[in-house]
Amino acid sequence: MELSVFSWIVIFGLLALIVNSIGIFIVYKNKELAEKANTYFMCFAAGLLITVPLVLVFPEAVEKNSAAGSAALVGFLFMFLSNRIIQHKTRQKTLAFGITAVEGIAIHSFIDGLIYTVTFSSSIFTGFLAGMGLVVHEFAEGVITFSVLIEGGFKSRRAFWFAFLMSGLTTPLGALIAYPIISKLNPAVLGLSLGFVVGVLIYLSASHLLPEARGHEKKHSILAFIAGIVLALFIIMTEKA
Repeated sequence: MELSVFSWIVIFGLLALIVNSIGIFIVYKNKELAEKANTYFMCFAAGLLITVPLVLVFPEAVEKNSAAGSAALVGFLFMFLSNRIIQHKTRQKTLAFGITAVEGIAIHSFIDGLIYTVTFSSSIFTGFLAGMGLVVHEFAEGVITFSVLIEGGFKSRRAFWFAFLMSGLTTPLGALIAYPIISKLNPAVLGLSLGFVVGVLIYLSASHLLPEARGHEKKHSILAFIAGIVLALFIIMTEKA
């Protein structure tokens, strides 16, 4: 029996929650191990999330709406400006730093949920590939969220639960809230939505994941990035063959 679009969205939303929670739990129990694995997860996810939008999602978006390129620019600028505002606010120290940073992460995670809904609404294959990259990067997001809260002055146990609520649960929540709206969009509007998602994903991979990974570069981390690209291209070519 084939799964419905909604079923796939729920599955990937829950996978995101699980992987995010694993990242939080590992850094809670073993910070050194989590930080070592985190770099490889970020590089691999960046490879997926820069290949899938450019090779698969963007052509689909343009096919549905010729203005998708402009929507992609809006998506990129939205993430860029949002990130600048969050960075400006997080110059504060201790508790305020932790709370403000996690607010930004919560918004980011909520947008991840919207991306699941938009891409799966376009096609199961597009949603599956984009979802793979997003799920992988959830591990890094969990580690980063917990670490930011600890830096902001939270106790370990409280940081664990705040990270779970603000970074983990917001992704499936965003997907479920968006589905009733996205599922009713006509192809032209869906094309614009896909274009916006392309801009968000490119920003996420090129301006967030890769710089973070470079800042904590490990031996062979470049291979994890290339592996993400190769896997995405292999799956895309296999589907089109």
